Amino acid sequence: MDAAPTPRSTPLPQVHGYTPDGFIAAARELVPRGFGAARDLYKQVVLEGRCEPESLGLSAEACAHYRAAFRFELPSVAHTVSEEGDTGTTAKAVLRLEDGYEVECVLIPMGRDKHTLCVSSQVGCKMGCTFCETARMGLLRHLRPDEIVGQLLVARHVLGWDFKNVVFMGMGEALDNPSLFHVLRLLNDPSGMSIAQECLTVCTVGSVDGINSLRDAGFTRLNLSVSLNSADDSTRSRIMPVNRKHALAELQAALVAYRPRRNFALGVNYCLMPGLNDSREDAARVAAFCAPIARTLVNVIPYNPGNAPLTRAPSEDEVDAFIGWLREEGLAVRRRVTKGRSVMAACGQLGNVELRRGKSLPVTR
Repeated sequence: MDAAPTPRSTPLPQVHGYTPDGFIAAARELVPRGFGAARDLYKQVVLEGRCEPESLGLSAEACAHYRAAFRFELPSVAHTVSEEGDTGTTAKAVLRLEDGYEVECVLIPMGRDKHTLCVSSQVGCKMGCTFCETARMGLLRHLRPDEIVGQLLVARHVLGWDFKNVVFMGMGEALDNPSLFHVLRLLNDPSGMSIAQECLTVCTVGSVDGINSLRDAGFTRLNLSVSLNSADDSTRSRIMPVNRKHALAELQAALVAYRPRRNFALGVNYCLMPGLNDSREDAARVAAFCAPIARTLVNVIPYNPGNAPLTRAPSEDEVDAFIGWLREEGLAVRRRVTKGRSVMAACGQLGNVELRRGKSLPVTR
């Protein structure tokens, strides 16, 4: 008879941090009896938000081995806030992690009863964008794969949020987290969560190395968007320090080379900040930046002031004028309707600077 499992001093790996094949392989190695049920147990975790090996008809011994080898624990919900709008309710959840840090995810109504979940990839962010609340925290640490996936599971199975699309536009620079590609494969795997690549969007401030790595990773249907916010090197370097490392010409070259399919359209996010990047000349520079890229869609996002505002929010007339100038330049443009501003759930408003004070944990991967 196999020996009874013995306790371990280090935290057990989380089921939902594996890809389906990865969990099956780990179960085959760590679970002497009952490893044949690993696929069904994995699906139970990621599709139903529960981990009950007993319900799969396994013996008490096999269940004990599973519980000795793996765990299933989700972030706790610290609190939620919501805001009603014309297209539905925007809701933000603050989730507490095992080490006491918090991250935020947002349910965004897209109209016609469709929703997108905006998830975080890091606690804080090191990119230092001056218009972003998360940047004021600095980078405290990367999120583990199970902590990223855990946001989806909490949203769906704890909070009851229904969503189809997932965007990596929450706290952190997704391409700065080495676990991102693993998470994308995990979410997309047809044996697990089976979220189509077309329903996944990665947003970046312009990490050229990350864009190049994503190009080589083989995701042909994945959506990508870049936060541009200025097509003038001097202005962009002032509001987005990443531009000092990768200037606009280098970023442009990386985006020109990134074309995973013929009909791929790059999302170009432009946070409109009165007095900083909202002139007619700014619009012309955006058009020049986009010109060599095969297809683009410019998303104009009215600036959402945080706790340390750079400027005021633009008026409707100012937003309309800038969109008009972009269209005169021949660009496809969409105005991002402001959602969640009153509850600090809008673009650029996620994060809690207080977490930086009194805690100094090492950046982990």
